Amino acid sequence: MADQAQIIKDNPIGKGLDAFRALFYSICEGASLSCTPDALEQLEQQDLQVLAFSLLSALQMLPATRLLPSKTGRGPLLSDLLRLHSTAASTDYFDRVKPLLKLALTDEPIDTLIWDQVYNAVTESTPPPRPIASSIQQTPWLRNTSSFVNSSEHRKYVDNVLKEELGSVYVGLRNFHDTYFGDVAGLRIASEAFFQQCQEGSNPLFEDGWRGWPKDANQDDVLSWFVDFNKELAAFAEGKKLFPTRQRRPLAKPNKPIDGSVGQRKMDVGFVNDPGARKDSRYHWSQILIPGELKSNRSADKASEAWLDLGRYAREVIAAQDTRRFVLGFTLCGSLMRVWAFDRLGGIASEQFDINEDGVQFVFTILGFLWMNEEKLGFDPTIITANQTRFIEINRNGSTERIIIDKVMQRARCIAGRATTCWKAHLEGCPEVPLVIKDSWQYPERDEEGELLREVTAKDVVNVARYYHHETVQVRGMDDDIRNNIRGGLDMTRAVNYRPEPSRLMLRGKAAAVAWPQTILFHVSNEG
Repeated sequence: MADQAQIIKDNPIGKGLDAFRALFYSICEGASLSCTPDALEQLEQQDLQVLAFSLLSALQMLPATRLLPSKTGRGPLLSDLLRLHSTAASTDYFDRVKPLLKLALTDEPIDTLIWDQVYNAVTESTPPPRPIASSIQQTPWLRNTSSFVNSSEHRKYVDNVLKEELGSVYVGLRNFHDTYFGDVAGLRIASEAFFQQCQEGSNPLFEDGWRGWPKDANQDDVLSWFVDFNKELAAFAEGKKLFPTRQRRPLAKPNKPIDGSVGQRKMDVGFVNDPGARKDSRYHWSQILIPGELKSNRSADKASEAWLDLGRYAREVIAAQDTRRFVLGFTLCGSLMRVWAFDRLGGIASEQFDINEDGVQFVFTILGFLWMNEEKLGFDPTIITANQTRFIEINRNGSTERIIIDKVMQRARCIAGRATTCWKAHLEGCPEVPLVIKDSWQYPERDEEGELLREVTAKDVVNVARYYHHETVQVRGMDDDIRNNIRGGLDMTRAVNYRPEPSRLMLRGKAAAVAWPQTILFHVSNEG
């Protein structure tokens, strides 16, 4: 207890709850209520949800939350707060958090009392230990587009669920380009060199905007202009030999479906790994590297139009490519561009910029798409291809083993969520011993599924696959979490459209946005 008291003393709350209090004052003023803790009794349920979300999110950001111990004895208090968030739909949720809300709104609250009340709230939300969790208990509730089974996936049905799956799509994130493009060697220098060349000569390619840009932004005209621009940019890059040439080219076929969809899906524009891409070429979603969406109207840069359309394409790409961790894409509404990333927590986007005003940023973006390696495009570097054979390598019992991937057995058709993929596989040199690889994104507040399977195997439970190995996937020497690894620590609260959404927390524990993929190997046996 003395240690906890010292942690609280060394890590004061300070101004950490100021944003929560400011939100409370704003809500009370809007409802013509006095700004006292007693006003909580008069607020609407939706306002209480927003306040609870704001307070718990603020607490999770405090250093003490990561240092104070969990009530369960495993991990920090942060794990308990995430678990409390996951119970937001329960009937007694607000009975548990209301005392904490009231205390946090008192004048000059004492830190130790606040943390005591936090422990009270999370203790009531923490379930008793259970020996083995079922697969249903392992997964926080989330309705996503993988729930469509044997359907035609008509757009009107998919779109409603896709909106729910993606939740809040955060846009206008500063440093987005630095995060996703910053590691591409020579990109900034090459972009500036090409743009400088575009401004030279008697008939410059760029002068108060791009030469030949269609003023009405008609789709067909924009596509033709975009393809021609890419040819010039690719020729420049290859001529300078600034970077190993990649064979990516834009694909423009807005009126022809892309193969591989359950329901017919058309894509305006995108990039494929084929220098001979033409309008009459046929492609599968498994070949689309970067999807794009064009709109002639600048006002279409919003959730109900361009954003949702691109999300639909990203879903097809990530479903068709079993090694894809995330998908980059772009929208071009008139001359207004955004760059996007869709991962297992949803969609985020860069700041909006006008390609006819910020020409060098446009060059930087397109050249980045052409030059990025596969890892930067979102492919899993731990799944290796050599001599047309795919495999992963694991460290088991002190030695490295190579697991050969035979074929995909199942892949969830969704963007956000656990996105489980199963492969049939075998140990190198032992094709007669079948294995199944289960790869999925894990929630940090849940028990590790691999440990649960190990326990089941140790107890000789029949009619269950036998445990072989499990590990957390690492990329660039780090656990492959979304917030820090994929999103590079981008702060979602800095998005221009950020607002707290309490309903999302129970779905994925998104506040901390810490999730990781875990690979589990089962030995497939006919015994039992």
